[in-house]
Amino acid sequence: MARNHLTAPLPGHVLHPPTAEPAARRRDLARLAPVAAAYALAQLLLVVPGTGLGWDETVYVSQVARDAPAAFFSAPRARGISYLVAPVAAVTPSVLVLRIYLALLAAAALLLALWVWRRLLPVPVLALAGLLFTGLWPTLTYGPQAMPNLWVALAALTAVGCFLRAAADRSDRPALAGAGAAVALAALMRPADAFWLVLPLAGAAVVVPARRRPALPAVLVAGALVGSAPWLAEAHLSYGGVLARLHRAGEIQGGLGWHPAFWDHLRALGGRTLCRPCEGPWSQPVTGLWWLALPLLVAGGLVAASRSTQLLRPVLVATAAGLSLAAPYLLMVGYAAPRFLLPAYALLALPAALCLARLLRASRGHPFARTALCSALAAHLALQLLLTATVAARSRDMRTALTAVAAELHRQGVRPPCVVSGEEAVRVAFRTGCSSRQVYGGHDGSISAAGLTALAARMPAAVLVAGGAAPPPWARDWRTYPLPALPGGRPWRAYLAPSARPTG
Repeated sequence: MARNHLTAPLPGHVLHPPTAEPAARRRDLARLAPVAAAYALAQLLLVVPGTGLGWDETVYVSQVARDAPAAFFSAPRARGISYLVAPVAAVTPSVLVLRIYLALLAAAALLLALWVWRRLLPVPVLALAGLLFTGLWPTLTYGPQAMPNLWVALAALTAVGCFLRAAADRSDRPALAGAGAAVALAALMRPADAFWLVLPLAGAAVVVPARRRPALPAVLVAGALVGSAPWLAEAHLSYGGVLARLHRAGEIQGGLGWHPAFWDHLRALGGRTLCRPCEGPWSQPVTGLWWLALPLLVAGGLVAASRSTQLLRPVLVATAAGLSLAAPYLLMVGYAAPRFLLPAYALLALPAALCLARLLRASRGHPFARTALCSALAAHLALQLLLTATVAARSRDMRTALTAVAAELHRQGVRPPCVVSGEEAVRVAFRTGCSSRQVYGGHDGSISAAGLTALAARMPAAVLVAGGAAPPPWARDWRTYPLPALPGGRPWRAYLAPSARPTG
């Protein structure tokens, strides 16, 4: 019978035991470190220079920033990313320094996550998986950003690897501790994602032999509870309980339920960081081809692993965890943001890379097939880099526009202590050193109209209005001032309270 190249073992791909020689460890590091280094370099070149903080980033950073009041922190958010950026944000307001710090930290965390797996999957497969994951434009874009999703992805990749190592070897206590710590990090960043991560791992723990089972579920649950502790405490202190906070978080996200969003996520891959509402035609189908191919590659990876008991369990558990992390965003949230699926992509890259490795081996002796496969991979990566540069360029344009707006508001007398409300209030307030306050009614409502009017009587205040929208009734008599246009030429204006007096 002819050998099936998809399931044939990879030559020279030895899974090193815990007692691997130092030479083997150095060889593995030499294969994995370049992936992390390339990831860091791509971020530093494409994303870091000149990009400004996004709206969500501003909320997270403002909680620990040295020179800006904290923005309103809504129910779905968790404070993990604020803790992560605190060592930099508390010392310097420089966005560039923050970006460099996060880019280098993300690359180091990627290397650690891949290193955890080196006893479970062939190292060349891990290097290819790292390339597939870090080559995606959302992974590149969000690496140096103060956003939690990439950190959930890296924590999930580490947690699953440590879980599998602890399940295979009861004496591997570092792996057991690593599983708990990684789950805690995921929960600290996004408690709901940690639940969907722990769910398949708890199921996998049931089939672990009894002599190795007792500690695993306890460690997973303990990690989730420790990481979720700040969110849970805040739920009781500020929302009247966990259920009340979950209900409010669901309202802000448009109501959780049966909302299949496959089509929205596919269209968002054209460079849209948020697709809400996700309207209009699918104008760039080429950007979603890899997404359509991913299920086939994952299935191929499972088939390739099925002939090896050594490979099947890690690939199967990684796939189950990846699908579990994707499920709520694909089925229960009625809009799309590519960053939501980063944890799923990190785990599904493993079976996809195994499939590609088998296909590359099978194409030996078939130059046309091998060239076609390598060309398709190169074209995919080139397109992802182009999309990354496009998204970064939009961020630079917005940063330039908002910096000009903040400078104009300063000239009009809006200086700390001050308050800003209305369109883009969070980002503008952060740049002017003001507080941002929205009137009750929206998901960021933190003050009443009367309360905001009272503040405006004591300190400079501005209400920002875009396009032809009318100002709120309580600000109609305030001084109107045109603001520099936003990217795309969208006009907007400020309504300035009498307490805001122009300077110069």
